[in-house]
Amino acid sequence: MTDRREYVHTAGTRREDGSYVVSRRSADSTGNQQVFDSFEALESLYADLPNQFDADVVGRQGTRITGSRRHMLVRHFVEHPAFDCRLVSRRPLEVVKR
Repeated sequence: MTDRREYVHTAGTRREDGSYVVSRRSADSTGNQQVFDSFEALESLYADLPNQFDADVVGRQGTRITGSRRHMLVRHFVEHPAFDCRLVSRRPLEVVKR
């Protein structure tokens, strides 16, 4: 069984195999999702990010993360309660950890 949680712009899905998928909330194509081996892998990416970061930094830190997926992940970090950060700028999309 999978567990999917929807937020304002993104959704997070824990799959039966233990992987975690971040996706755009209303999209259904694979081009609008990023798959991690586990939720812990996403937490590890977040922990490695600096205190203030944007989509470009996410793309440099996560070598498999390209294009609009970088922005989607920034939004997911802001929306998911496990990540203590807040949006400080929309253009460019920028986040600061608390």
